[in-house]
Amino acid sequence: MAEVSPYIEDIRRGLQQYDLTSLTGSRILITGATGLIGGCLVDILMHCQCQVYALGRNEARARRRFADYWQHERFHFVKGDVTELLPVDIPFDYIIHAASNASPNFFKEKPVEVIKSNIMGGANLMEYGLAHGMKRMLYVSSGEIYGEGSGETFKETDSGYIDCATPRACYPSSKRTAETLCVAYAAEYGADVVIARPCHTYGPHFTESDNRVYAQFIRNVLRGEDIVITGTGQLYRSWIYVVDCALAILLLLVKGECGQAYNVADEQSCVSIRTLAEMTARMAGRRVIMSNQDKSGSAPITHATFCTSKLEALGWQPLCHLEEGLAHTIAALR
Repeated sequence: MAEVSPYIEDIRRGLQQYDLTSLTGSRILITGATGLIGGCLVDILMHCQCQVYALGRNEARARRRFADYWQHERFHFVKGDVTELLPVDIPFDYIIHAASNASPNFFKEKPVEVIKSNIMGGANLMEYGLAHGMKRMLYVSSGEIYGEGSGETFKETDSGYIDCATPRACYPSSKRTAETLCVAYAAEYGADVVIARPCHTYGPHFTESDNRVYAQFIRNVLRGEDIVITGTGQLYRSWIYVVDCALAILLLLVKGECGQAYNVADEQSCVSIRTLAEMTARMAGRRVIMSNQDKSGSAPITHATFCTSKLEALGWQPLCHLEEGLAHTIAALR
C-alpha cells in the first residue's frame, strides 16, 4: 500500500475536527484552483461528498495538480479566467473566489492583471452567482489589506497605511476594493457573502512561479542548498499551514456571518523571516547565510500579526503550528 503523505493525513484529521456535512451534495466552484490555497480547498472537498468545480487558466498544470481526481465523477475542471464571463451555465451552490496571484514577482510584472482578478473577477463571480441562485460566495482576501500598522496585532476593524500610488499596491488595494464590492453586493442586492483574510500561508503544492520567501527556502533545502537571506531578515509575520487555512475558509463558508470579514492566522506561529529560514534549514541540515545586500526596503509591511478570536468563536483551532507544518510540507514534497 502506498504511503499517505503527512499533508493528506492532516486533511483527514481536520475533517474529523470540523463538521462540513452541510456541504454534502453541493456544487462548489473554486477559482484559482491550482494555487496554494485553492488547490488545498479542492483536496479537502474531494474528501467530502460534493461536486467540485476547479477553475483555472492552465489545464496542463491542473492535470498535474489534480491527477488523482481527474477522472473522478465528482471532479470537474473548468478552463477559464475570472476576468471574463464563466464558460459554463451551472447553478453553483457556493463560489469560493481564490484567484489572485500572491507572489511578489507578479506584483512587479503583472500589477494590472492582479487588480483585475480581484475586482473584475469578484464582480463577474458575484453577478454569475446571483443570476444562478447561489447560496453564498466566500472571498479570499488577504491580511495585507491592513497595510503598515503600529506593530500591534491586527483586529478585523483595524486599517493601516498603504501607499496606493505604487505598482506594489496592486495587491492590497485591489483586495480592499474587492472586499468593499462584496459588502456592497450584500447591501444592494442581498448577496450572501463572507470574507476570509489569510495571513502568510505555506504548504506543499506551491506553483513553480511562486517566489514567496517560504517557497524559496524550501526549494533551497530540497536541492541541498544553504539558504541565503538578503537584508536583515527581521520582517515579522504571522504564518499558517495551508490545511489550517483551507479548513478555516470552509468553516467560514458554512458558519461565517454574512458581510463579515475574518482573520485567518495561527497566533502561535509568528516569527521573523530569519527565524523561518533557520527553522527550515535546520530540518534539512543546512545553514542560513546572511548577505550584506540589503533589500529590506522592498517589502511594504514590516510587522503583521493577527487576532483570530473572531474565527475561534466559530470553533476553529489550528492543527499544526509552524515547525510541525513546515516538517509536513517538506516531507510531502520529498
